[in-house]
Amino acid sequence: MDSPGPHAAPPEVSAGTENRAAQIAALFREHNRTLVAFLAARLNSRSDAQEVAQEVYVRMLAMKDAEPIAAPRALLFRIAANLAVDRLRMRAVRANAPADAPDDDWFAQPIPEQHASALQQWREVRAALRELPAKTSKAFVMHVIEGRDFGAIAQTMKLSERMVRYHVSNALAHCRARIQPSETP
Repeated sequence: MDSPGPHAAPPEVSAGTENRAAQIAALFREHNRTLVAFLAARLNSRSDAQEVAQEVYVRMLAMKDAEPIAAPRALLFRIAANLAVDRLRMRAVRANAPADAPDDDWFAQPIPEQHASALQQWREVRAALRELPAKTSKAFVMHVIEGRDFGAIAQTMKLSERMVRYHVSNALAHCRARIQPSETP
């Protein structure tokens, strides 16, 4: 009788895991559009909805019990609703956080060397951004400096989210290469 290889999982574990993965793949095919729409309505952001939806599937895959899920669609939407609430709470905490350090917080103030270094880096970033095409530079500024999400930038610039991500990643790579040329490959 042949024994399984040293890296093979016990048959009951791998079968349960494969069943879970197949069940979640089927859930994705059948309900992902509805799930993303459900989350987008709660979060008012399609990109946040897509991120949360991905996290839902990851959480379902990571569940310890290898038994098939009795009501998978209900569990899918319950996890999504909980994660959406968490995301909204996180937004509220960030929105209510003080933007500036209190004046009496002397140790939070930058020392002159740090300030000078930060100004020099900012000059280098601005110079690097001037070397880029206008769309690439604008997408970078809107995302990194203004903090806008890719969906909002896409609407403003009349581009797809994928193109916005492309422009931002190109700008990041360019700025990184200009500021830290010895550290980039």
